[in-house]
Amino acid sequence: MPAVVRVSVCAAVLAGVTVLASGSTAWADIVPGGEGTGSETQVSGGKENHAVSATAGAVVCERSKNGSGESVGPVAAATDWTPPACYYAPKYTPEQLRKVKEPVWEAGSTGYQWDAEQRDKYVNGHPYKDFNKEKAGEGYWWDSYVAVGREGDPGALDCTKETFWVDTGDDPPADIPEAITPEVLAQLAYAEIRVPTTEVDLAPEEATKVNLPTWAWLDAATFKPVSVTASVPLLGVEATTTAEPVSVKIDPGTADAETYPAAGVCEFADGSIGEPYAQGKADETPPCGVKYLRSSGDGSYQLKATVTWKIHWTGTGVAGEQSLPEGDFGGEQDVVVQEIQAVNR
Repeated sequence: MPAVVRVSVCAAVLAGVTVLASGSTAWADIVPGGEGTGSETQVSGGKENHAVSATAGAVVCERSKNGSGESVGPVAAATDWTPPACYYAPKYTPEQLRKVKEPVWEAGSTGYQWDAEQRDKYVNGHPYKDFNKEKAGEGYWWDSYVAVGREGDPGALDCTKETFWVDTGDDPPADIPEAITPEVLAQLAYAEIRVPTTEVDLAPEEATKVNLPTWAWLDAATFKPVSVTASVPLLGVEATTTAEPVSVKIDPGTADAETYPAAGVCEFADGSIGEPYAQGKADETPPCGVKYLRSSGDGSYQLKATVTWKIHWTGTGVAGEQSLPEGDFGGEQDVVVQEIQAVNR
Protein backbone atom coordinates (compact mmCIF):
# COMPACT_ATOMS: atom_id res chain seq x y z
CA MET A 1 0.00 0.00 0.00
CA PRO A 2 1.40 3.42 -0.83
CA ALA A 3 1.97 5.73 2.10
CA VAL A 4 -0.52 8.47 2.79
CA VAL A 5 1.27 11.77 2.56
CA ARG A 6 0.53 15.42 3.24
CA VAL A 7 1.72 18.31 1.17
CA SER A 8 0.95 21.95 1.81
CA VAL A 9 -1.02 23.28 -1.13
CA CYS A 10 -0.93 27.08 -1.40
CA ALA A 11 -4.14 27.50 -3.38
CA ALA A 12 -7.85 27.10 -3.06
CA VAL A 13 -8.23 23.67 -4.65
CA LEU A 14 -11.24 23.36 -6.93
CA ALA A 15 -10.74 20.18 -8.99
CA GLY A 16 -8.96 16.87 -8.49
CA VAL A 17 -6.60 15.09 -10.89
CA THR A 18 -3.52 12.94 -10.58
CA VAL A 19 -0.31 14.97 -10.61
CA LEU A 20 3.11 13.59 -11.48
CA ALA A 21 5.72 15.43 -9.45
CA SER A 22 8.88 16.15 -11.40
CA GLY A 23 11.30 16.67 -8.54
CA SER A 24 11.98 16.14 -4.85
CA THR A 25 11.01 19.64 -3.74
CA ALA A 26 7.31 18.84 -3.81
CA TRP A 27 7.89 16.16 -1.20
CA ALA A 28 9.93 18.11 1.34
CA ASP A 29 6.83 18.91 3.40
CA ILE A 30 5.51 15.36 3.55
CA VAL A 31 4.25 14.33 6.98
CA PRO A 32 2.92 10.76 6.99
CA GLY A 33 -0.50 10.72 8.54
CA GLY A 34 -0.42 14.50 9.03
CA GLU A 35 -3.62 16.26 9.93
CA GLY A 36 -2.66 19.60 8.42
CA THR A 37 -4.19 22.98 9.19
CA GLY A 38 -6.96 25.12 7.83
CA SER A 39 -4.60 26.58 5.24
CA GLU A 40 -3.46 23.21 3.94
CA THR A 41 -5.10 20.65 1.68
CA GLN A 42 -4.86 16.97 2.58
CA VAL A 43 -3.85 14.87 -0.41
CA SER A 44 -2.98 11.20 -0.64
CA GLY A 45 -1.02 9.17 -3.13
CA GLY A 46 2.02 7.03 -3.68
CA LYS A 47 5.26 8.64 -2.59
CA GLU A 48 7.32 6.06 -4.48
CA ASN A 49 6.05 7.10 -7.90
CA HIS A 50 5.49 10.74 -6.93
CA ALA A 51 1.78 10.62 -7.68
CA VAL A 52 -0.41 12.99 -5.71
CA SER A 53 -4.16 13.37 -5.86
CA ALA A 54 -4.46 17.15 -6.06
CA THR A 55 -5.40 19.87 -8.47
CA ALA A 56 -3.03 19.81 -11.41
CA GLY A 57 -1.61 23.29 -11.01
CA ALA A 58 -1.89 23.78 -7.26
CA VAL A 59 1.15 25.54 -5.85
CA VAL A 60 2.94 23.39 -3.28
CA CYS A 61 4.83 25.23 -0.53
CA GLU A 62 7.77 23.72 1.33
CA ARG A 63 8.20 25.54 4.66
CA SER A 64 10.91 23.61 6.52
CA LYS A 65 13.14 26.71 6.53
CA ASN A 66 10.39 29.16 7.42
CA GLY A 67 9.94 30.87 10.77
CA SER A 68 7.87 28.82 13.20
CA GLY A 69 6.25 29.05 16.60
CA GLU A 70 3.45 31.10 18.15
CA SER A 71 5.21 34.45 17.80
CA VAL A 72 5.69 34.52 14.03
CA GLY A 73 3.77 36.49 11.44
CA PRO A 74 3.80 37.61 7.79
CA VAL A 75 5.91 40.50 6.60
CA ALA A 76 4.20 43.55 5.15
CA ALA A 77 5.78 45.00 2.03
CA ALA A 78 7.27 48.43 2.64
CA THR A 79 5.60 49.65 -0.58
CA ASP A 80 2.02 49.40 -1.89
CA TRP A 81 2.92 46.10 -3.57
CA THR A 82 1.19 42.92 -2.39
CA PRO A 83 1.65 39.29 -3.51
CA PRO A 84 -0.92 38.13 -6.07
CA ALA A 85 -4.26 37.02 -4.66
CA CYS A 86 -4.94 34.78 -7.65
CA TYR A 87 -3.01 33.06 -10.41
CA TYR A 88 -3.44 30.80 -13.44
CA ALA A 89 -2.05 27.29 -13.64
CA PRO A 90 -2.97 23.87 -15.12
CA LYS A 91 -6.30 22.64 -13.79
CA TYR A 92 -8.10 20.33 -16.25
CA THR A 93 -7.48 17.58 -18.77
CA PRO A 94 -9.76 17.76 -21.86
CA GLU A 95 -12.16 15.21 -20.34
CA GLN A 96 -12.27 17.01 -17.00
CA LEU A 97 -13.11 20.33 -18.61
CA ARG A 98 -15.92 18.65 -20.55
CA LYS A 99 -17.36 17.32 -17.29
CA VAL A 100 -17.22 20.82 -15.81
CA LYS A 101 -18.70 22.73 -18.76
CA GLU A 102 -21.44 20.48 -20.17
CA PRO A 103 -23.61 20.27 -17.03
CA VAL A 104 -23.64 24.08 -16.86
CA TRP A 105 -24.75 24.38 -20.47
CA GLU A 106 -27.39 21.69 -20.07
CA ALA A 107 -28.85 23.41 -17.02
CA GLY A 108 -29.46 26.53 -19.12
CA SER A 109 -29.04 28.75 -16.08
CA THR A 110 -26.45 30.98 -17.78
CA GLY A 111 -28.60 31.84 -20.79
CA TYR A 112 -28.76 30.57 -24.37
CA GLN A 113 -26.39 33.14 -25.84
CA TRP A 114 -23.61 32.58 -23.31
CA ASP A 115 -23.96 28.80 -23.57
CA ALA A 116 -23.80 28.99 -27.37
CA GLU A 117 -20.67 31.17 -27.25
CA GLN A 118 -19.05 28.71 -24.84
CA ARG A 119 -19.87 25.72 -27.03
CA ASP A 120 -18.53 27.57 -30.04
CA LYS A 121 -15.29 28.30 -28.22
CA TYR A 122 -14.59 24.93 -26.61
CA VAL A 123 -16.41 22.45 -28.85
CA ASN A 124 -17.00 23.85 -32.34
CA GLY A 125 -13.43 24.81 -33.15
CA HIS A 126 -13.44 28.59 -32.55
CA PRO A 127 -10.68 28.17 -31.57
CA TYR A 128 -10.90 24.79 -29.74
CA LYS A 129 -12.56 21.58 -30.93
CA ASP A 130 -14.04 18.94 -28.62
CA PHE A 131 -12.22 20.41 -25.61
CA ASN A 132 -8.89 19.70 -27.33
CA LYS A 133 -9.54 15.97 -26.89
CA GLU A 134 -7.03 15.15 -29.62
CA LYS A 135 -4.33 16.80 -27.48
CA ALA A 136 -5.01 14.73 -24.37
CA GLY A 137 -1.69 14.06 -22.67
CA GLU A 138 0.02 16.89 -24.56
CA GLY A 139 -1.03 19.78 -22.36
CA TYR A 140 -3.56 21.12 -19.88
CA TRP A 141 -6.38 23.58 -19.60
CA TRP A 142 -5.28 26.43 -17.37
CA ASP A 143 -7.68 28.22 -15.07
CA SER A 144 -7.58 30.53 -12.07
CA TYR A 145 -6.80 29.71 -8.46
CA VAL A 146 -7.18 31.87 -5.36
CA ALA A 147 -4.16 31.98 -3.05
CA VAL A 148 -4.80 30.61 0.42
CA GLY A 149 -5.90 33.30 2.83
CA ARG A 150 -6.90 35.68 0.04
CA GLU A 151 -10.46 34.42 -0.39
CA GLY A 152 -12.71 37.48 -0.37
CA ASP A 153 -9.78 39.78 -1.17
CA PRO A 154 -10.69 42.18 -4.01
CA GLY A 155 -7.52 41.06 -5.79
CA ALA A 156 -8.89 37.53 -5.98
CA LEU A 157 -11.29 38.83 -8.63
CA ASP A 158 -8.48 40.01 -10.92
CA CYS A 159 -8.16 36.64 -12.68
CA THR A 160 -11.11 36.91 -15.06
CA LYS A 161 -9.66 35.31 -18.17
CA GLU A 162 -11.54 32.24 -19.39
CA THR A 163 -9.99 28.79 -19.29
CA PHE A 164 -7.19 28.50 -21.89
CA TRP A 165 -5.00 25.72 -23.25
CA VAL A 166 -1.18 25.49 -22.92
CA ASP A 167 0.84 22.71 -24.56
CA THR A 168 3.30 20.85 -22.36
CA GLY A 169 6.67 22.61 -22.45
CA ASP A 170 5.27 25.90 -23.76
CA ASP A 171 5.30 29.12 -21.77
CA PRO A 172 1.89 30.53 -20.78
CA PRO A 173 0.67 33.52 -22.80
CA ALA A 174 2.83 36.58 -22.12
CA ASP A 175 -0.21 38.85 -21.85
CA ILE A 176 -1.44 37.07 -18.71
CA PRO A 177 0.75 38.41 -15.89
CA GLU A 178 -0.85 36.15 -13.27
CA ALA A 179 0.05 32.95 -15.14
CA ILE A 180 2.46 30.75 -13.21
CA THR A 181 6.12 31.49 -13.83
CA PRO A 182 9.08 31.27 -11.43
CA GLU A 183 8.58 34.95 -10.61
CA VAL A 184 4.89 34.49 -9.78
CA LEU A 185 5.84 31.49 -7.62
CA ALA A 186 8.37 33.68 -5.80
CA GLN A 187 5.65 36.24 -5.12
CA LEU A 188 3.28 33.57 -3.82
CA ALA A 189 6.07 32.26 -1.56
CA TYR A 190 6.54 35.83 -0.27
CA ALA A 191 3.02 35.66 1.18
CA GLU A 192 3.95 32.44 3.02
CA ILE A 193 7.07 33.86 4.70
CA ARG A 194 6.79 33.99 8.51
CA VAL A 195 9.20 35.94 10.71
CA PRO A 196 9.51 36.36 14.50
CA THR A 197 7.62 39.01 16.41
CA THR A 198 10.10 41.69 17.36
CA GLU A 199 10.73 41.95 21.09
CA VAL A 200 14.14 43.40 21.83
CA ASP A 201 16.26 42.52 24.83
CA LEU A 202 16.81 45.57 27.03
CA ALA A 203 19.32 46.49 29.74
CA PRO A 204 18.30 47.53 32.34
CA GLU A 205 15.76 44.73 32.03
CA GLU A 206 13.06 45.35 34.67
CA ALA A 207 12.86 49.15 34.61
CA THR A 208 15.10 51.83 33.22
CA LYS A 209 15.83 55.27 34.60
CA VAL A 210 15.40 58.78 33.25
CA ASN A 211 18.52 59.94 31.35
CA LEU A 212 20.09 56.47 31.58
CA PRO A 213 20.99 54.93 28.19
CA THR A 214 19.09 51.68 27.72
CA TRP A 215 20.81 49.07 25.58
CA ALA A 216 18.72 47.17 23.03
CA TRP A 217 19.58 44.12 20.93
CA LEU A 218 18.02 41.14 19.19
CA ASP A 219 18.75 37.47 19.67
CA ALA A 220 20.84 36.48 16.66
CA ALA A 221 19.63 32.87 16.91
CA THR A 222 16.02 33.98 16.49
CA PHE A 223 16.52 36.62 13.83
CA LYS A 224 18.09 34.66 11.01
CA PRO A 225 17.21 34.22 7.33
CA VAL A 226 14.03 32.26 6.58
CA SER A 227 12.74 30.94 3.27
CA VAL A 228 9.81 29.26 1.55
CA THR A 229 9.95 27.28 -1.71
CA ALA A 230 6.86 27.30 -3.94
CA SER A 231 6.54 24.91 -6.84
CA VAL A 232 4.11 23.47 -9.37
CA PRO A 233 5.30 19.85 -9.71
CA LEU A 234 3.35 19.31 -12.90
CA LEU A 235 5.29 22.10 -14.63
CA GLY A 236 8.67 21.34 -13.09
CA VAL A 237 9.11 24.96 -11.94
CA GLU A 238 9.90 26.33 -8.51
CA ALA A 239 11.11 29.44 -6.74
CA THR A 240 12.61 29.99 -3.31
CA THR A 241 11.92 33.29 -1.58
CA THR A 242 14.28 34.26 1.25
CA ALA A 243 13.93 36.97 3.89
CA GLU A 244 16.99 38.26 5.74
CA PRO A 245 16.88 40.75 8.64
CA VAL A 246 18.77 43.94 7.80
CA SER A 247 17.77 46.47 10.47
CA VAL A 248 15.45 47.29 13.35
CA LYS A 249 13.77 50.65 13.91
CA ILE A 250 13.25 51.64 17.54
CA ASP A 251 10.23 53.81 18.37
CA PRO A 252 10.44 54.67 22.09
CA GLY A 253 6.70 55.30 22.39
CA THR A 254 7.14 58.92 23.45
CA ALA A 255 8.62 62.11 22.03
CA ASP A 256 10.52 62.57 25.31
CA ALA A 257 13.31 60.22 24.35
CA GLU A 258 16.49 59.95 22.30
CA THR A 259 17.48 56.92 20.25
CA TYR A 260 20.84 55.37 19.42
CA PRO A 261 21.65 55.91 16.61
CA ALA A 262 19.82 59.22 16.33
CA ALA A 263 17.62 57.95 13.47
CA GLY A 264 16.53 55.01 15.60
CA VAL A 265 17.57 52.47 12.94
CA CYS A 266 20.02 49.80 14.07
CA GLU A 267 21.70 47.89 11.26
CA PHE A 268 22.31 44.14 11.19
CA ALA A 269 26.05 43.51 11.60
CA ASP A 270 28.27 40.58 12.59
CA GLY A 271 25.30 38.26 12.86
CA SER A 272 23.19 40.40 15.19
CA ILE A 273 21.33 43.67 15.57
CA GLY A 274 22.60 45.76 18.46
CA GLU A 275 24.99 44.53 21.12
CA PRO A 276 24.17 42.78 24.41
CA TYR A 277 25.00 44.84 27.46
CA ALA A 278 27.93 43.62 29.52
CA GLN A 279 29.35 44.73 32.86
CA GLY A 280 31.73 47.63 32.56
CA LYS A 281 29.86 49.28 29.67
CA ALA A 282 27.72 51.60 31.77
CA ASP A 283 29.67 54.65 30.61
CA GLU A 284 29.55 53.67 26.94
CA THR A 285 26.97 54.75 24.36
CA PRO A 286 24.98 51.71 23.19
CA PRO A 287 25.20 50.99 19.45
CA CYS A 288 21.44 50.42 19.58
CA GLY A 289 19.14 51.72 22.28
CA VAL A 290 17.15 54.55 23.75
CA LYS A 291 17.40 57.18 26.49
CA TYR A 292 14.16 58.32 28.08
CA LEU A 293 14.00 61.92 29.21
CA ARG A 294 10.81 61.68 31.28
CA SER A 295 9.38 59.16 33.70
CA SER A 296 6.52 56.93 32.60
CA GLY A 297 4.80 57.71 35.92
CA ASP A 298 2.48 54.97 37.12
CA GLY A 299 2.33 53.42 33.66
CA SER A 300 4.76 52.46 30.95
CA TYR A 301 5.80 53.48 27.46
CA GLN A 302 5.01 51.24 24.49
CA LEU A 303 8.36 50.70 22.80
CA LYS A 304 7.91 49.43 19.25
CA ALA A 305 10.66 47.59 17.41
CA THR A 306 10.14 46.97 13.70
CA VAL A 307 12.52 44.71 11.81
CA THR A 308 13.06 45.32 8.11
CA TRP A 309 13.65 42.16 6.07
CA LYS A 310 15.45 42.16 2.73
CA ILE A 311 13.63 39.74 0.45
CA HIS A 312 14.98 38.07 -2.68
CA TRP A 313 14.36 34.94 -4.71
CA THR A 314 15.91 32.38 -7.01
CA GLY A 315 14.04 30.05 -9.31
CA THR A 316 13.98 27.68 -12.23
CA GLY A 317 15.89 29.07 -15.19
CA VAL A 318 16.70 32.34 -13.41
CA ALA A 319 20.32 33.44 -13.11
CA GLY A 320 21.24 34.90 -9.73
CA GLU A 321 19.14 36.43 -6.97
CA GLN A 322 16.19 38.62 -7.89
CA SER A 323 14.79 41.29 -5.60
CA LEU A 324 11.31 41.63 -4.14
CA PRO A 325 10.06 44.56 -2.01
CA GLU A 326 11.45 44.71 1.51
CA GLY A 327 9.08 43.64 4.27
CA ASP A 328 8.49 44.88 7.82
CA PHE A 329 7.24 43.13 10.93
CA GLY A 330 7.24 44.59 14.42
CA GLY A 331 6.06 44.24 17.97
CA GLU A 332 5.44 46.37 21.06
CA GLN A 333 6.57 45.94 24.64
CA ASP A 334 6.10 47.82 27.90
CA VAL A 335 9.01 49.88 29.20
CA VAL A 336 8.82 51.31 32.71
CA VAL A 337 10.90 54.47 33.20
CA GLN A 338 11.56 55.65 36.74
CA GLU A 339 12.65 59.08 37.94
CA ILE A 340 15.76 59.21 40.14
CA GLN A 341 17.93 62.01 41.48
CA ALA A 342 21.22 60.30 40.87
CA VAL A 343 22.58 57.15 39.33
CA ASN A 344 25.37 55.17 41.03
CA ARG A 345 27.56 53.50 38.47
